[in-house]
Amino acid sequence: MAISLPELPYGKDALAPFITANTLDFHYGKHHKAYVDNLNKLIAGTDLEQKSLEEIIKIAAKDPAKAGIFNNAAQIWNHSFYWQCLKKAGGVATGAIAAKINAVWGNYDKFAEELKNAGATQFGSGWAWLVLEGDQLKITKTANADTPLAHGQKALLTIDVWEHAYYLDYQNRRPDYLAAVIQNLINWDFVNANLR
Repeated sequence: MAISLPELPYGKDALAPFITANTLDFHYGKHHKAYVDNLNKLIAGTDLEQKSLEEIIKIAAKDPAKAGIFNNAAQIWNHSFYWQCLKKAGGVATGAIAAKINAVWGNYDKFAEELKNAGATQFGSGWAWLVLEGDQLKITKTANADTPLAHGQKALLTIDVWEHAYYLDYQNRRPDYLAAVIQNLINWDFVNANLR
């Protein structure tokens, strides 16, 4: 059962001007695809070849000898999740997640600032996340390919802060990219669906 590259849930120009078609072409078409190709080569002929992507991540996360497998598998999962988190709508949270955000952070602006700060202060490559840990809502960040899935957390939302996610559009202005995503591109319908 080969791991496949999922289709983008929108056209490559659907997130412009906040994330351009040029960025998506490289980010999805080159980076995400490379993780899929690499993982399929790494698991070919092994017992992991018949496992789901989530199973591969959980197995590889516990075995330092499988770091390459974990990195590629987790990056596939993280990216597939990230594409779903984006939609040209954005704005303040709606639905059930809005009440949960207000209960934890007091208001949406405080939440948005903390999420932006998590992404801006992630040293080097990584991800900013909104997760459920048990029934607790938390903002976290992970380095490189690390993913909440490997830590028993349920991902609700992520923002990719690897340079390839924003450099063509924002150069070294990661905070500007984060602000653009938070203000304009969060798919709150997807976030709410993850709460169920």
